Amino acid sequence: MATQESFKSSAENLAKFLRLSQNGQLIAEYIWIDSEGGVRSKSRSGQQRRGLGVGFAASDLAPLPLSAAKTHDEFRRVLSTRTLTPPSPPRQFCEPMGTRFGAHRIEIRKIWLPAAIHSIQPTRPSTLDEKKEGYTPDDLPVWNFDGSSTGQAPGDNSDVYLKPVAVFPDPFRGTPNILVLSETWNPDGTPNKFNYRHECSKLMSAHASHKPWFGLEQEYTLLDLNDRPYGWPKNGFPAPQGPYYCGVGAGKVVQRDIVEAHYKCCLYAGVKISGTNAEVMPAQWEYQVGPCDGIEMGDHLWLSRFLLHRVAEEFGAKVSFDPKPIPGDWNGAGLHSNFSTKEMRVEGGMKHIESAIKKLEGRHAEHIAVYGEGNEKRLTGKHETGSIDQFSYGVANRGASIRIPRECAAKGYGYFEDRRPASNADPYQITGIIMETCFGSIAE
Repeated sequence: MATQESFKSSAENLAKFLRLSQNGQLIAEYIWIDSEGGVRSKSRSGQQRRGLGVGFAASDLAPLPLSAAKTHDEFRRVLSTRTLTPPSPPRQFCEPMGTRFGAHRIEIRKIWLPAAIHSIQPTRPSTLDEKKEGYTPDDLPVWNFDGSSTGQAPGDNSDVYLKPVAVFPDPFRGTPNILVLSETWNPDGTPNKFNYRHECSKLMSAHASHKPWFGLEQEYTLLDLNDRPYGWPKNGFPAPQGPYYCGVGAGKVVQRDIVEAHYKCCLYAGVKISGTNAEVMPAQWEYQVGPCDGIEMGDHLWLSRFLLHRVAEEFGAKVSFDPKPIPGDWNGAGLHSNFSTKEMRVEGGMKHIESAIKKLEGRHAEHIAVYGEGNEKRLTGKHETGSIDQFSYGVANRGASIRIPRECAAKGYGYFEDRRPASNADPYQITGIIMETCFGSIAE
């Protein structure tokens, strides 16, 4: 029978191995989003030279870096001209490990978002030549994974491609290793149906002249392996809400070590994390990411979620993004979304804020549809939420759909906060529909 302790990493043992030299090699972890809004990742190792995918000939992957396919049509064209056939067994499976690499190498870990809501997928490293100036997405090869195991493809046509879109330093393996956030693409060159980033990126590019800034407030709950919030009595409940929000001291907060470790990992990775605090319900926390420009918002929020799951794994804890993890008189968990444009951030900007809010009101149902699963349990009009069935807004009103900060109302410019998104919502869908509602859709 597995115990809580058996699911914790041994930091002491792990540290001994993390100190070992990598002999000039780098790990890259490819990260992506699956069909249910969870995070998956894998790494590969043992290529014979840069860009060679395990199980493929070098000529198969060489033409497929990002630079060869900047657009949807170009990516489809590049894939359609390639038939990826496995060569004879790669040399790396026939040689001693120490003789494979004649040059300095790096290990890459690719991360993607899977079909299951906020789940973490296994990671597989790959190695590349080390570069002093660092890697960009254009430098990295397109890769693939078994989409039938993540709910993103059928078993009889299971390959889904990983297209690198953002690169971050790896806080777990340290320099020079990297994390590679990747979009998911089908073999015919079309974006996978769970690739929400692609459409979001097009909207951000089309409306870039408005210089949109976003800031997301990610709430989450830490659970033990029995899905009970950490620190809660086994056969009862803690004292009512009140002392826990921004709490300090034993009995008020739990698992601050996870929160602090996650904060440091985000800073190391270059994620634009801007703060953290204990939330209203015990075992519930929040961190903020932003301000971020355009598509960067979704990239940084998803990477921060990956890092949170990965850190919690070290401590034997589960991370829940359920918008209402505990029924009853307890606060839910949201992903409050702050938004502004260059027009809103200058004197006289309040008229642009009010105009945007009116547009949001007209598409309330469409927004709710992409603002997270199970949100009806949270948006009840209680516990600092508005009603899911009724749009509302107000100054400093945390019971409204949209809140205008009092400082912004007093100055006459600034930003507004959309309080409707659930904690498990996809940031690409949130930011994308806000842009679409405020500035219009784009022609295909």
